[in-house]
Amino acid sequence: MQIPLATYRIQFTPNFGFIAASSIASYLEKLGISHLYASPILTSRKGSSHGYDAVNPREINPELGGVEKFEELIEQLHSLNIGWVQDIVPNHMAFDSENEMLMDVLENGIDSRYRDFFDIDWNHHYPENNCKVLAPFLGKFCGDCLESGELQIQYEQKGLTINYYSHKFPIRIESYNQVLTYDLQRLQEKLGRDNPAFIKFLGVLYTLKYIPSGEEGREREIQINFVKRMLWELWNDSEEVKEYIEENISIFNGEVGKAESFDLLEDLLTEQFFRLAYWKVGNEELNYRRFFTVNDLISLRIEDQEVFETTHSLILQLVEEGKFDGLRIDHIDGLYDPAQYIDRLREKVPDVYLIVEKILEPQEELPVTWSIQGTTGYDFLNQVNGIFCAQLNEQKFDDIYHRFIGKTASCEQLIDQNKRLIIEKHLAGDIDNLAHLFKKISGRYRYASDFTMYGLKAALVEILAVFPIYRTYINSGGASSADKEYIEQVMTQAKKNIPNFLNELSFIEKFLLLEYDEHLAEEDREEWLRFLMRLQQFTGPLMAKGVEDTVLYVYNRLVSLNEVGSHPTQFGVSLEEFHHYNSKQIANWPHTMNTTSTHDTKRGEDVRARINILSEIPDEWEQNLQQWREINAPLKDYVGGRDIPTFNDEYLFYQTLLGAFPFSQEEYPAFVERIKKYIIKAIREAKVHTAWLKNDSDYEDGFTNFAERVLKDSEDNQFLQAFRPFQEKIQHYGILNSLSQALLKLTSPGLPDIYQGTELWDLSLVDPDNRRPVDFKKREKYLEEIQSQSEAHLPDYIAQLLETPEDGKIKLFLIYKTLQARRKYLDLFQRGTYEKLTVVGSLKSHVVGFSRELGKQKIIVIAPRFFTSLVEMGKYPLSEQVWQETRIVPPSDSTSIWQDVFTGQQVEGEDALWVRDILQHFPVALLVNKQLTADS
Repeated sequence: MQIPLATYRIQFTPNFGFIAASSIASYLEKLGISHLYASPILTSRKGSSHGYDAVNPREINPELGGVEKFEELIEQLHSLNIGWVQDIVPNHMAFDSENEMLMDVLENGIDSRYRDFFDIDWNHHYPENNCKVLAPFLGKFCGDCLESGELQIQYEQKGLTINYYSHKFPIRIESYNQVLTYDLQRLQEKLGRDNPAFIKFLGVLYTLKYIPSGEEGREREIQINFVKRMLWELWNDSEEVKEYIEENISIFNGEVGKAESFDLLEDLLTEQFFRLAYWKVGNEELNYRRFFTVNDLISLRIEDQEVFETTHSLILQLVEEGKFDGLRIDHIDGLYDPAQYIDRLREKVPDVYLIVEKILEPQEELPVTWSIQGTTGYDFLNQVNGIFCAQLNEQKFDDIYHRFIGKTASCEQLIDQNKRLIIEKHLAGDIDNLAHLFKKISGRYRYASDFTMYGLKAALVEILAVFPIYRTYINSGGASSADKEYIEQVMTQAKKNIPNFLNELSFIEKFLLLEYDEHLAEEDREEWLRFLMRLQQFTGPLMAKGVEDTVLYVYNRLVSLNEVGSHPTQFGVSLEEFHHYNSKQIANWPHTMNTTSTHDTKRGEDVRARINILSEIPDEWEQNLQQWREINAPLKDYVGGRDIPTFNDEYLFYQTLLGAFPFSQEEYPAFVERIKKYIIKAIREAKVHTAWLKNDSDYEDGFTNFAERVLKDSEDNQFLQAFRPFQEKIQHYGILNSLSQALLKLTSPGLPDIYQGTELWDLSLVDPDNRRPVDFKKREKYLEEIQSQSEAHLPDYIAQLLETPEDGKIKLFLIYKTLQARRKYLDLFQRGTYEKLTVVGSLKSHVVGFSRELGKQKIIVIAPRFFTSLVEMGKYPLSEQVWQETRIVPPSDSTSIWQDVFTGQQVEGEDALWVRDILQHFPVALLVNKQLTADS
């Protein structure tokens, strides 16, 4: 197995494909990257900017350059000794006309060879969905779309479709007769009975009558293809047949203003294997499983062996050919049986580096039985981010936040309220499906036969709402002790919340803990387990939508803590907790991925680093807040009895400005536009004053107008005059936070992942802002300079970097130097132990220090924090004047001489290493023991 030294995440798009990646391959190698970490590259919807909407898992995306350019890129990377970690998406595909497997299902229904590929309930409890797939993509009610002429039949080589704008739904072959035989006499009179084209057309109609179904699937497919080919030939060879079909299509498409003219098309719609519906119906009567609440991402039944084999054939081939060295599994929690999937995949690819996208709540552990190397790193992100939050100021921050917004805000209450909101507004259909399944099962038991649908739904809603983690992993092998504890915790709280439903809850509890009745038949046990495993697939989407995509935009106390995988109630992380976490990682997951920015993070890593500074200076933060509010009060719109924005949104706005404000004035106009776009996304996600489902244009316009006025680039802008001094202070201390954070990511147990472009300052906001094009030419130029200058004139160059930190070279310098050290001492970083260092002195709480050791090889990492009380604005935490008597106790059995990777200077000390000696020229340190230097 190739364990990556460091990965570099690339977001492939039609505008940045394999050729573009090829142009930066040499840069990545020079930087110290061992593996390119790629977003999905299998064929997705045309124009996809992310690749998570696959339409063909058996093909490399032509829009990225196709197989030819992919092969060329792989060859180039291999020549540079760079491997490839591939992001794969086993949970879902796009519900789109480009998805030929799904279109086959919509065309052939239960006769499709792909009928079991997608997670569809063919025997849905709503009769109108029975043996159909709900297609909730209409912008209004189906009848309205019909009579407004928005639903149109179209004919092309693939056959007849019913189109709704860009959506194309294939008509079942049995329905062709309706269109093709309508007023057939007209065609006969035009051509005559003996005309060859008419005879051939009659042959098509005859074949249509006897299309086989059921077990004769292959024969059916052959005949359908034959009929379509014959019809296409007639369309092209006979102008009369073409005209006849076009006239019939026009008749079926109806005439706007004549309601009765749409009767034919309405009848045709009722025959199909899909049911076109208003998009909101998807939230209430859905009969397929989606990705989260996204109607146009339909889930796969990846637990089925055939589905696994079909969708993974190309992936496994590329692994076998040595082109993929690692795999990243997207949304592992969406799968029916994650453990089974991992085992099946690991059996096929025993030597592949394997990680999962998994959100771990505080205190939650990744199942140690999974044959993987770890997670994509959100757990590390929140740990390392948390140590830069001054925990002792939590109460002050609570008070400041509550005073500013004019009310108290309980995060726990917000989580509960918003999870219930998501259940009611977005997951009602999923809960309904679970309740019907449970009702069907419970009816077999005498002590559950009186349970009502109302009672079962109430119990299920309560269980889902109080679930504290993304999901449990109970399967046919039973439940782990951790899973049992979570279930018991959930049931205790649910019974407390709704005591009137104790019977239903107690019965469900037996199911969740798999406490089978002694004489339960095997068939019933399987049904019981199926319900439980189905339930487990919906706790994750609820957490994601209720907390990650709602509460994190509502509870704004300190938004640097509102990150994927975080719990906003946790105000920072102690040093002891951070060291404990790293010690556990080295024991259980030494090769997990560590990240600080991804394509899904709510804020760029350096935005969070800035905002964390506020936790150190709460009084100063509040003084500025009050001043800004007074200055900007006249700039608000007053609409519908409310000021826009509200105080809570205004509080978010100011933190966002501090975090994302550009270093360069040249970037300012673009920054203002980015902020306006961010505002719209943030307040829609919050779902308080507006939402994606129901936009409030008054509030949205009012807020963006406020932002424009507040950020107007003019000399008489009072807000900017008051804002800039504090912003510049936060910016300076944020740089110091960022450097410490970067060093910790690069040296902690696990392997570092660098998201594209973040080797310079990452002041991005949530997607799509964090997926903007990266200026790689600038980065290549900077790296060339660093390589040349840092060798010949290192002290002078470091001084220059510290004088002009705004260009980001100082961060790139740190990353480059550390990655070179990782490359040089690979075994130490991959297999070395982890020990927190004892720090002595009055400033010990300001030092994050640990050692990594492998035999006689030893390194020390020193990363300061809480800088506002260490140095003045504009200064760096260097020399004796800052650090005084603060010192660290070096690892035992180490030599007395250490060398700093960044400055090249040597530091001596047997019993103590003085921080004042270590941090003389650079704000962080990576010390290599002289023994290691000599051995290397």
